[in-house]
Amino acid sequence: MLPLSLLNTAQGHPMLVELKNGETFNGHLVNCDNWMNLTLREVIQTSPEGDRFWRLPECYIRGNTIKYLRVPDEIMEMVKEDTLRQRPGPSSGNRGRGSRGGNTGRGLSFSSLIFFLLN
Repeated sequence: MLPLSLLNTAQGHPMLVELKNGETFNGHLVNCDNWMNLTLREVIQTSPEGDRFWRLPECYIRGNTIKYLRVPDEIMEMVKEDTLRQRPGPSSGNRGRGSRGGNTGRGLSFSSLIFFLLN
């Protein structure tokens, strides 16, 4: 499970975000981007000591300041179901690493080399 797919699924749901400096933000995820920058609505911010609280209508959190995220268990189940549905079947045509068929992609194959030398 990739973190960005988890965040995309969690949009519109409540979550807790703790920053590296100890502050916490409880709110509903509105948006996230590829750098894990988050926009939350209906936010309650808590100081690192836990003794002060602020209510914010909306806040933006830069991704590199995040220590951890807590999302509801139902979101985790939704992501697992989505990844199972998106998995390709056994006949997807993917041969794996290095399976190009015929030529190995590094110079001439042995039969091409023989043909080149004889002509």
